[in-house]
Amino acid sequence: MSRSDATDVPARVLVVDDVQSMCEMLAERLPPLGFAVTWRTSGAEALATLAAEPFDAVVTDINMREMDGLELCGRIVAAHPEVPVMVITAFGNLEAAISAMRAGAYDFLTKPFDIKVLGLSLERAVQHRRLRAEVKRLQERVADAGRIGDLVGSSSAMQEVYSLITRVADTDSSVLVAGETGTGKELVARALHERSRRRGGPFVAINCAAVPETLLESELFGHARGAFTDARAARTGLVVQANGGTLFLDEIGELPLTLQPKLLRVLQERKVRPVGSDAEVPFDVRLVSATNADLESAIEEKRFREDLYFRINVITIPLPPLRARGGDVLLLAQHFLERAAASAGRALRGIAPEAARLLLAYPWPGNARELHNCMERAVALARYDQVTVADLPERIQQHRPSYVVVAADDPSELVSLEEMERRYILRVMEAVAGNKTMAAQILKMGRKTLYRKLERYGAE
Repeated sequence: MSRSDATDVPARVLVVDDVQSMCEMLAERLPPLGFAVTWRTSGAEALATLAAEPFDAVVTDINMREMDGLELCGRIVAAHPEVPVMVITAFGNLEAAISAMRAGAYDFLTKPFDIKVLGLSLERAVQHRRLRAEVKRLQERVADAGRIGDLVGSSSAMQEVYSLITRVADTDSSVLVAGETGTGKELVARALHERSRRRGGPFVAINCAAVPETLLESELFGHARGAFTDARAARTGLVVQANGGTLFLDEIGELPLTLQPKLLRVLQERKVRPVGSDAEVPFDVRLVSATNADLESAIEEKRFREDLYFRINVITIPLPPLRARGGDVLLLAQHFLERAAASAGRALRGIAPEAARLLLAYPWPGNARELHNCMERAVALARYDQVTVADLPERIQQHRPSYVVVAADDPSELVSLEEMERRYILRVMEAVAGNKTMAAQILKMGRKTLYRKLERYGAE
């Protein structure tokens, strides 16, 4: 996060030094680095100014008459703990620097100093302040966060999801929830159920990828006594168990091709014939399915029936990945932190600003599930009253964003247009977790064209 990430308005810095020429010099040289400077020549004037106006940071000299910089720093930290204080001390005065840090100073510089070094330190201080403010705001908001059911998030992407859930919950139309693994597709299904007129009925869920193919038919449709070896008693299938409520078929894309025609017929007829039985049992359920697969590609590859796809996909609810939800990362992190801390009986007050910065920068390939595990781990390892960088997994601490280089000063680094296209297509595929339909939409490219290019790249 840079100064311009939060706002285009320059960060406001209050400079305090009883030498007027020093104040004037900083007031002249800091604005080109992105800071708006106000200066005062005494600690008392500085405190009065801080009480009347908001500032992003304070720069103060230690050696001043009447009130020195250490006393001023301590009083600012006490009255305005959110404002970082930079202390300037004489060269080699290590004892004064240590005293400044004990007084609550964010950082210190020794004279003489490079103005660019001061600018970088101020930039870090302002970023630190803004992250602290964001974490505090999220702590205040998390209990009242925009949510439906157990879904948490206030980003525009999640507001669209909430709107869709609200509009379709009380209908009987089949819904397909599409999203990457770990985004919370079952939470959407439960929210639909809880807001529907079927809320008094059962919510029955099954993961089609988690049950062996030989047992899945019996799990879904039931079986009669003696239908197969070990079938010592009749069993009611999940379709009928969900009667009057909602049936949630997770990972519908993993449903074996041999079972797809039977599921299609069951959904069309609203009757199910258990394995080994001649009798058909009527049922009344609302079907919600979920997939992390690209079903349109699966249809083209003859791995999923098109007629079943249209039967289950009357309404689609696309669930965004966590990396597309902006500040929801910290909102969810605080939510998971509070739950894990309560479960572990630990008193943690939040997330340190530098740890929050890393959480925002990480792409979260495992989505909300990965974030939940990360915060549970952090609570278990935390040594202080807040989560710090050291409590985060190493992969998050060491993450560096990847970029597609489109320009270079060194001609030897330049590549052909074809190579640039290859790199960009593969970067888009990485960003959408391999979803070819979504990648084709982003690239404004036909899916078949994309398939041919991926096959040529050896990335199929």
